[in-house]
Amino acid sequence: MPDDLLATAAAAAPAEGLRAVRSLHELADRLEALHVERARGLGWSWQQVAEALGVSRQAVHKKYGKRFD
Repeated sequence: MPDDLLATAAAAAPAEGLRAVRSLHELADRLEALHVERARGLGWSWQQVAEALGVSRQAVHKKYGKRFD
């Protein structure tokens, strides 16, 4: 699936490419949430999760704190 999306995202037709980009964003968001949940389940601190994602602890906690605290 991601290979098809990548090919479509690189397509010359903007509408197709933009839809594919949206789908890739949605996939990335789902994968991020999955791995944040796994990391928290394994005892990772919010700081560790933030460092792995390249964001601040506050940003990751704001985004996922209510779901995975």
